[in-house]
Amino acid sequence: MKRRIVLALMLLVTLLGTVISGCARETVGNSWPRIERTKKVVIGLDDTFVPMGFRQKNGQLAGYDIDLAKAVFKRYGINVDFQTIDWSMKETELKNQTIDLIWNGYSVTPERKEKVAFSDNYLINHQILVTKTKSNIKTIKDMAGKTLGVQTGSSGAFDLDAQPKLLKNFIANKTPILYDTFNDAFIDLDAGRIQGILMDEVYARYYIAHKPDPSSYRIASDDFPPENFAVGMRKSDNVLRSKINAGLKALKADGTVAKLQKKWFGKVGE
Repeated sequence: MKRRIVLALMLLVTLLGTVISGCARETVGNSWPRIERTKKVVIGLDDTFVPMGFRQKNGQLAGYDIDLAKAVFKRYGINVDFQTIDWSMKETELKNQTIDLIWNGYSVTPERKEKVAFSDNYLINHQILVTKTKSNIKTIKDMAGKTLGVQTGSSGAFDLDAQPKLLKNFIANKTPILYDTFNDAFIDLDAGRIQGILMDEVYARYYIAHKPDPSSYRIASDDFPPENFAVGMRKSDNVLRSKINAGLKALKADGTVAKLQKKWFGKVGE
């Protein structure tokens, strides 16, 4: 009798181990079975990044990436749960599995490729210098001795450090002021506490166009190379990556991508 009980307990432990192991593989190694079962995928974003993903006055999320992500996962019957995160901690949030994806104007860089896997590129972006027109700063070289602002963890911050001869070596103390959001940087720019912001072109043009006096700002191009926006995910999520790539390809083919680009950028382009 005792032997039967022992054998039964051993069998139960083995079964539990198999279940736990299977759940671990599902969660850590391949998120798609869980996403498909729960009908939910969690996307991390900075909800101040216009026009990619931001809060409207009514508190609702809107933006190009919001619409694009919803359209991709609608094809699979999956609901999208957007979670606001500290942008400087985005890769950590992904690694800790508090989010499944980083989808918010996320630029592909060699440094990020070491930490995450990327989907196919879906939009081209540039880093540009934004100044106040009255400051008479027209080129990067005019920033000599001036104070520059960048967002912590942004592509601009990466570019600034990666190619210091292009801009970093010119600015005051060869060190930028770091901000949690571009909104905070614009507040200081308007107040004259900084003289320029190195930032994403998609954000800058949308933000400035919606200001009361767009002409009070000047946009200067720079020599930083163009960059691609893509979706970031854990390197183990090959199935999820293939699903996203297939969705993006289908949406481009049926004209959805062109419609969204016209809606948010006023033009159609890569």
